[in-house]
Amino acid sequence: MASRSWNRVELIGNLTRAPELRFIPSGTAVTSFGIATNRTYVSDGEKKEEVDFHKIVAWGKLAELCNQLM
Repeated sequence: MASRSWNRVELIGNLTRAPELRFIPSGTAVTSFGIATNRTYVSDGEKKEEVDFHKIVAWGKLAELCNQLM
């Protein structure tokens, strides 16, 4: 029997666009939005900065809260 595990990720960044709330035919709320995260590192003695973009999708009550508070 395979064991179950829980993966948790915390992304701290900036919203790239306003959250978009929609409802699927069953009435469940779905919100999608984007987050940009920055990271700085040194490579070959040179300081570099990169931005990563993440597409986030929230469902149910969390989707409604994201749409309301972000």
